[in-house]
Amino acid sequence: MKNKTRHWLWNIVIALTLILVVIAFLAHYKNWIKVEDNEFKILSGIYYKELNFTDVNAVEMVDKIPSLERLNGFSVKETEKGIFRDSIYNTEVYIFVDKLSRQKIKVTYNDSLQLFFNVSDSLETEKMYTLFSSKLDSLSSLK
Repeated sequence: MKNKTRHWLWNIVIALTLILVVIAFLAHYKNWIKVEDNEFKILSGIYYKELNFTDVNAVEMVDKIPSLERLNGFSVKETEKGIFRDSIYNTEVYIFVDKLSRQKIKVTYNDSLQLFFNVSDSLETEKMYTLFSSKLDSLSSLK
């Protein structure tokens, strides 16, 4: 029998494909949140939003996300991420939800724009809500 050997180029293509799939999974599997002095940054894969706390109008905890039209994004089991359109106000809504069954933080900024997010750990979500509330209270007391 004749032995068939795979060409080295195909081995490299397969290895690079596997590496890219792992990187894409790691980038999307959770929300990467960073809070600096007066900024809130959230990243999940290709979706990124940067908010200045001075632009925030209201923060509240909600159980459900309203019905929205998906512009781009994805939903897998209890994860929903992407950019959606609010047909009532005709504005973009950013959604970074790791667990749909848990409460989400609804941030209203620049008067009518919205951002919904939570993390897998409900205690961490509560901490983020407390942080947003305290930042909003401290900024409103300065005005």
